[in-house]
Amino acid sequence: MKDIGKQVLQDEARALLQLSEQLGASFETAVQRIVECQGRTLTCGVGKSGHVARKASGTLSSTGTVSAFLHAAEAVHGDLGMVQPQDIVILYSQSGETDEIVRLFPSLKSLGAHTILITGRPASSSGRMADLVIDTGVNQEACHLNLAPTTSTTAMMALSDALAIAVMTKKGFGKEDFAKFHPSGTLGKRLVLTVSDAMRPLSEIAVCKEADLILDVTRAITKAGVGAACIINSKGNLLGLISDGDIRRAFSKESPLELRAQDIMTSKVTTIAPNLLAIEGLEYFQNLEKKLGEIPVVENDRLLGLLMLKDLLRSGIV
Repeated sequence: MKDIGKQVLQDEARALLQLSEQLGASFETAVQRIVECQGRTLTCGVGKSGHVARKASGTLSSTGTVSAFLHAAEAVHGDLGMVQPQDIVILYSQSGETDEIVRLFPSLKSLGAHTILITGRPASSSGRMADLVIDTGVNQEACHLNLAPTTSTTAMMALSDALAIAVMTKKGFGKEDFAKFHPSGTLGKRLVLTVSDAMRPLSEIAVCKEADLILDVTRAITKAGVGAACIINSKGNLLGLISDGDIRRAFSKESPLELRAQDIMTSKVTTIAPNLLAIEGLEYFQNLEKKLGEIPVVENDRLLGLLMLKDLLRSGIV
Protein backbone atom coordinates (compact mmCIF):
# COMPACT_ATOMS: atom_id res chain seq x y z
CA MET A 1 0.00 0.00 0.00
CA LYS A 2 2.87 2.34 0.78
CA ASP A 3 4.39 1.67 -2.64
CA ILE A 4 1.06 2.43 -4.31
CA GLY A 5 0.86 5.71 -2.42
CA LYS A 6 4.38 6.64 -3.49
CA GLN A 7 3.61 5.79 -7.09
CA VAL A 8 0.50 7.99 -7.15
CA LEU A 9 2.39 10.92 -5.67
CA GLN A 10 5.26 10.48 -8.11
CA ASP A 11 2.90 10.25 -11.09
CA GLU A 12 1.11 13.43 -10.08
CA ALA A 13 4.38 15.23 -9.33
CA ARG A 14 5.71 14.37 -12.78
CA ALA A 15 2.52 15.65 -14.37
CA LEU A 16 2.90 18.98 -12.58
CA LEU A 17 6.53 19.32 -13.62
CA GLN A 18 5.59 18.59 -17.20
CA LEU A 19 2.78 21.13 -17.00
CA SER A 20 5.15 23.80 -15.70
CA GLU A 21 7.50 23.20 -18.61
CA GLN A 22 4.81 23.43 -21.27
CA LEU A 23 3.09 26.62 -20.09
CA GLY A 24 3.14 29.03 -22.97
CA ALA A 25 1.32 31.81 -24.75
CA SER A 26 -2.18 30.59 -23.89
CA PHE A 27 -1.43 30.89 -20.17
CA GLU A 28 -0.06 34.42 -20.59
CA THR A 29 -3.08 35.39 -22.68
CA ALA A 30 -5.45 34.01 -20.05
CA VAL A 31 -3.72 36.01 -17.31
CA GLN A 32 -3.89 39.20 -19.35
CA ARG A 33 -7.57 38.74 -20.18
CA ILE A 34 -8.49 38.10 -16.54
CA VAL A 35 -6.53 41.18 -15.45
CA GLU A 36 -8.30 43.32 -18.07
CA CYS A 37 -11.75 41.79 -17.47
CA GLN A 38 -14.36 44.45 -16.70
CA GLY A 39 -16.80 41.88 -15.34
CA ARG A 40 -16.35 38.79 -13.23
CA THR A 41 -14.27 35.70 -13.76
CA LEU A 42 -16.70 32.81 -13.43
CA THR A 43 -15.52 29.22 -13.05
CA CYS A 44 -17.60 26.31 -14.27
CA GLY A 45 -17.48 22.53 -14.05
CA VAL A 46 -19.32 19.41 -12.99
CA GLY A 47 -18.31 16.42 -10.89
CA LYS A 48 -14.70 16.41 -9.66
CA SER A 49 -13.83 19.15 -12.13
CA GLY A 50 -16.67 21.14 -10.60
CA HIS A 51 -15.04 20.87 -7.18
CA VAL A 52 -11.81 22.20 -8.68
CA ALA A 53 -13.70 25.04 -10.36
CA ARG A 54 -15.40 26.01 -7.08
CA LYS A 55 -12.07 26.09 -5.28
CA ALA A 56 -10.52 28.10 -8.12
CA SER A 57 -13.26 30.71 -7.77
CA GLY A 58 -12.55 30.99 -4.06
CA THR A 59 -8.84 31.48 -4.69
CA LEU A 60 -9.49 34.15 -7.30
CA SER A 61 -11.91 35.97 -5.01
CA SER A 62 -9.48 35.97 -2.10
CA THR A 63 -6.65 37.33 -4.23
CA GLY A 64 -8.40 40.32 -5.73
CA THR A 65 -10.38 38.99 -8.71
CA VAL A 66 -14.17 39.19 -8.54
CA SER A 67 -15.32 35.62 -9.13
CA ALA A 68 -18.23 33.21 -8.69
CA PHE A 69 -18.84 29.53 -9.34
CA LEU A 70 -21.31 28.45 -12.04
CA HIS A 71 -22.46 24.84 -11.79
CA ALA A 72 -22.51 23.38 -15.31
CA ALA A 73 -25.67 21.35 -14.76
CA GLU A 74 -27.58 24.19 -13.10
CA ALA A 75 -26.45 26.70 -15.73
CA VAL A 76 -28.85 25.41 -18.40
CA HIS A 77 -31.70 25.50 -15.89
CA GLY A 78 -31.55 29.22 -15.22
CA ASP A 79 -28.18 29.94 -13.65
CA LEU A 80 -26.90 31.30 -16.97
CA GLY A 81 -28.72 34.42 -15.88
CA MET A 82 -25.68 35.35 -13.80
CA VAL A 83 -23.46 35.57 -16.91
CA GLN A 84 -22.91 39.06 -18.33
CA PRO A 85 -21.26 40.06 -21.67
CA GLN A 86 -18.17 41.44 -19.93
CA ASP A 87 -17.56 38.23 -17.94
CA ILE A 88 -14.94 35.55 -18.50
CA VAL A 89 -16.00 31.94 -17.93
CA ILE A 90 -13.27 29.40 -17.17
CA LEU A 91 -14.60 25.91 -17.89
CA TYR A 92 -13.04 22.71 -16.56
CA SER A 93 -13.28 19.40 -18.40
CA GLN A 94 -10.50 16.84 -18.66
CA SER A 95 -12.03 15.09 -21.66
CA GLY A 96 -13.50 18.21 -23.22
CA GLU A 97 -16.54 16.09 -24.07
CA THR A 98 -18.53 16.47 -20.85
CA ASP A 99 -22.13 16.96 -22.02
CA GLU A 100 -22.95 19.66 -19.47
CA ILE A 101 -19.87 21.64 -20.54
CA VAL A 102 -20.17 21.16 -24.30
CA ARG A 103 -23.76 22.38 -24.46
CA LEU A 104 -22.89 25.57 -22.57
CA PHE A 105 -20.64 27.08 -25.25
CA PRO A 106 -23.38 28.23 -27.68
CA SER A 107 -25.25 29.93 -24.85
CA LEU A 108 -22.13 31.57 -23.44
CA LYS A 109 -21.22 32.82 -26.89
CA SER A 110 -24.69 34.27 -27.42
CA LEU A 111 -24.39 36.07 -24.08
CA GLY A 112 -21.11 37.63 -25.20
CA ALA A 113 -18.97 36.10 -22.46
CA HIS A 114 -15.37 35.13 -23.21
CA THR A 115 -14.52 31.45 -22.56
CA ILE A 116 -11.34 29.76 -21.39
CA LEU A 117 -11.17 25.98 -21.31
CA ILE A 118 -8.84 24.02 -19.04
CA THR A 119 -8.60 20.49 -20.40
CA GLY A 120 -6.35 17.55 -21.14
CA ARG A 121 -7.66 17.32 -24.71
CA PRO A 122 -7.48 20.61 -26.66
CA ALA A 123 -8.80 18.93 -29.84
CA SER A 124 -12.07 17.95 -28.13
CA SER A 125 -15.50 19.40 -28.87
CA SER A 126 -15.11 21.92 -26.07
CA GLY A 127 -11.61 22.76 -27.23
CA ARG A 128 -12.88 23.66 -30.69
CA MET A 129 -15.56 25.98 -29.31
CA ALA A 130 -13.61 27.74 -26.57
CA ASP A 131 -12.07 31.17 -27.20
CA LEU A 132 -8.88 30.08 -25.45
CA VAL A 133 -7.60 26.66 -24.40
CA ILE A 134 -5.02 25.81 -21.75
CA ASP A 135 -3.78 22.24 -22.04
CA THR A 136 -2.97 20.43 -18.80
CA GLY A 137 -1.10 17.80 -20.80
CA VAL A 138 -2.63 14.98 -18.74
CA ASN A 139 -3.60 11.87 -20.69
CA GLN A 140 -3.09 9.29 -17.97
CA GLU A 141 -4.66 9.25 -14.50
CA ALA A 142 -2.77 8.03 -11.45
CA CYS A 143 -5.62 5.56 -10.99
CA HIS A 144 -4.38 2.18 -12.30
CA LEU A 145 -7.67 1.84 -14.19
CA ASN A 146 -7.16 5.27 -15.75
CA LEU A 147 -10.69 6.12 -14.67
CA ALA A 148 -10.80 8.01 -11.36
CA PRO A 149 -9.99 11.74 -11.78
CA THR A 150 -6.69 12.05 -9.96
CA THR A 151 -3.75 13.42 -11.93
CA SER A 152 -6.09 15.46 -14.12
CA THR A 153 -7.78 17.22 -11.20
CA THR A 154 -4.43 17.79 -9.48
CA ALA A 155 -3.14 19.46 -12.63
CA MET A 156 -6.31 21.56 -12.95
CA MET A 157 -6.03 22.66 -9.34
CA ALA A 158 -2.36 23.60 -9.65
CA LEU A 159 -2.96 25.39 -12.92
CA SER A 160 -5.81 27.37 -11.32
CA ASP A 161 -3.50 28.39 -8.49
CA ALA A 162 -0.88 29.46 -11.02
CA LEU A 163 -3.45 31.59 -12.85
CA ALA A 164 -4.69 33.21 -9.64
CA ILE A 165 -1.21 34.05 -8.37
CA ALA A 166 -0.07 35.35 -11.75
CA VAL A 167 -3.16 37.58 -11.96
CA MET A 168 -2.67 38.66 -8.36
CA THR A 169 0.93 39.63 -9.08
CA LYS A 170 0.04 41.39 -12.31
CA LYS A 171 -2.56 43.49 -10.45
CA GLY A 172 -0.07 44.42 -7.73
CA PHE A 173 -2.27 42.83 -5.07
CA GLY A 174 -0.33 43.14 -1.79
CA LYS A 175 -0.51 42.16 1.86
CA GLU A 176 -2.77 45.07 2.76
CA ASP A 177 -5.22 44.06 0.03
CA PHE A 178 -5.11 40.44 1.19
CA ALA A 179 -5.90 41.56 4.73
CA LYS A 180 -9.06 43.34 3.56
CA PHE A 181 -10.45 40.05 2.25
CA HIS A 182 -9.28 38.02 5.27
CA PRO A 183 -10.20 40.20 8.27
CA SER A 184 -10.83 37.20 10.53
CA GLY A 185 -7.72 35.28 9.55
CA THR A 186 -4.44 35.45 11.47
CA LEU A 187 -2.60 37.15 8.60
CA GLY A 188 -5.40 39.66 8.10
CA LYS A 189 -5.44 40.60 11.77
CA ARG A 190 -1.67 40.94 11.83
CA LEU A 191 -1.86 43.41 8.96
CA VAL A 192 -4.79 45.56 10.10
CA LEU A 193 -5.35 45.20 13.87
CA THR A 194 -3.72 48.10 15.72
CA VAL A 195 -2.92 48.75 19.35
CA SER A 196 -5.90 51.13 19.56
CA ASP A 197 -8.14 48.31 18.28
CA ALA A 198 -6.86 45.85 20.88
CA MET A 199 -6.54 48.14 23.90
CA ARG A 200 -9.11 48.52 26.64
CA PRO A 201 -10.63 52.02 26.57
CA LEU A 202 -10.68 54.37 29.55
CA SER A 203 -14.21 53.25 30.45
CA GLU A 204 -13.00 49.69 31.03
CA ILE A 205 -9.81 50.27 32.99
CA ALA A 206 -8.81 51.69 36.39
CA VAL A 207 -8.14 55.41 36.06
CA CYS A 208 -7.45 57.46 39.17
CA LYS A 209 -6.26 60.93 40.12
CA GLU A 210 -3.02 61.58 41.98
CA ALA A 211 -4.84 62.66 45.16
CA ASP A 212 -7.04 59.54 45.36
CA LEU A 213 -6.63 57.40 48.46
CA ILE A 214 -5.02 53.98 48.12
CA LEU A 215 -8.31 52.33 49.08
CA ASP A 216 -10.03 54.05 46.14
CA VAL A 217 -7.24 52.90 43.81
CA THR A 218 -7.66 49.32 45.06
CA ARG A 219 -11.40 49.43 44.44
CA ALA A 220 -10.89 50.81 40.92
CA ILE A 221 -8.46 48.02 40.03
CA THR A 222 -10.81 45.37 41.42
CA LYS A 223 -13.83 46.78 39.58
CA ALA A 224 -12.00 46.95 36.23
CA GLY A 225 -10.47 43.50 36.56
CA VAL A 226 -7.05 44.69 35.50
CA GLY A 227 -3.65 44.48 37.13
CA ALA A 228 -2.87 48.16 37.49
CA ALA A 229 -4.35 51.65 37.79
CA CYS A 230 -3.34 54.54 35.55
CA ILE A 231 -2.88 57.83 37.38
CA ILE A 232 -3.73 60.99 35.47
CA ASN A 233 -3.99 64.73 36.09
CA SER A 234 -6.94 66.99 35.37
CA LYS A 235 -5.93 67.22 31.69
CA GLY A 236 -5.93 63.46 31.23
CA ASN A 237 -2.16 63.24 30.99
CA LEU A 238 -0.55 60.09 32.36
CA LEU A 239 1.41 60.72 35.53
CA GLY A 240 2.14 57.22 36.72
CA LEU A 241 1.03 53.63 37.25
CA ILE A 242 0.10 51.67 40.35
CA SER A 243 0.29 47.89 40.17
CA ASP A 244 -1.02 45.22 42.52
CA GLY A 245 2.55 44.86 43.79
CA ASP A 246 2.75 48.57 44.59
CA ILE A 247 -0.43 48.29 46.67
CA ARG A 248 0.81 45.21 48.55
CA ARG A 249 4.06 46.97 49.39
CA ALA A 250 2.16 50.08 50.49
CA PHE A 251 0.10 48.06 52.97
CA SER A 252 3.29 46.98 54.72
CA LYS A 253 3.85 50.61 55.79
CA GLU A 254 2.35 52.44 58.74
CA SER A 255 -1.05 54.04 58.18
CA PRO A 256 -1.41 52.71 54.60
CA LEU A 257 -5.00 53.87 54.28
CA GLU A 258 -3.80 57.46 54.52
CA LEU A 259 -1.53 57.07 51.49
CA ARG A 260 -2.57 58.60 48.20
CA ALA A 261 -1.91 57.54 44.61
CA GLN A 262 0.92 60.04 44.20
CA ASP A 263 2.70 58.49 47.19
CA ILE A 264 3.04 54.99 45.76
CA MET A 265 2.76 55.34 41.96
CA THR A 266 5.62 54.57 39.59
CA SER A 267 6.25 57.74 37.59
CA LYS A 268 8.61 56.23 35.03
CA VAL A 269 6.06 54.25 33.04
CA THR A 270 6.56 52.17 29.90
CA THR A 271 3.98 53.30 27.35
CA ILE A 272 3.01 52.41 23.80
CA ALA A 273 1.60 54.38 20.85
CA PRO A 274 -1.94 53.63 19.59
CA ASN A 275 -1.08 53.50 15.88
CA LEU A 276 1.31 50.56 16.12
CA LEU A 277 0.11 47.23 14.78
CA ALA A 278 -1.10 44.83 17.45
CA ILE A 279 1.55 42.30 16.41
CA GLU A 280 4.17 44.99 16.99
CA GLY A 281 2.63 45.56 20.40
CA LEU A 282 3.04 41.87 21.19
CA GLU A 283 6.69 42.00 20.12
CA TYR A 284 7.10 45.07 22.34
CA PHE A 285 5.84 43.09 25.33
CA GLN A 286 8.16 40.20 24.51
CA ASN A 287 11.25 42.38 24.20
CA LEU A 288 10.86 44.19 27.53
CA GLU A 289 13.56 43.40 30.07
CA LYS A 290 10.99 43.52 32.87
CA LYS A 291 7.95 41.42 31.99
CA LEU A 292 4.69 43.33 32.22
CA GLY A 293 1.06 42.30 31.89
CA GLU A 294 -0.25 45.69 30.77
CA ILE A 295 1.07 48.87 29.16
CA PRO A 296 -0.69 52.26 29.06
CA VAL A 297 -1.51 53.52 25.57
CA VAL A 298 -0.48 57.16 25.32
CA GLU A 299 -0.50 59.79 22.58
CA ASN A 300 0.91 63.28 23.18
CA ASP A 301 1.12 62.46 26.92
CA ARG A 302 -2.64 61.82 27.02
CA LEU A 303 -3.86 58.45 28.31
CA LEU A 304 -6.06 56.63 25.77
CA GLY A 305 -6.35 53.14 27.22
CA LEU A 306 -4.53 50.10 28.52
CA LEU A 307 -3.02 47.36 26.36
CA MET A 308 -3.27 43.98 28.08
CA LEU A 309 -0.96 41.15 27.11
CA LYS A 310 -3.72 38.59 27.60
CA ASP A 311 -6.01 40.55 25.25
CA LEU A 312 -3.34 40.52 22.54
CA LEU A 313 -2.93 36.77 22.87
CA ARG A 314 -6.69 36.31 22.50
CA SER A 315 -7.00 38.67 19.51
CA GLY A 316 -6.08 36.05 16.89
CA ILE A 317 -2.79 37.58 15.75
CA VAL A 318 -0.86 34.47 16.79
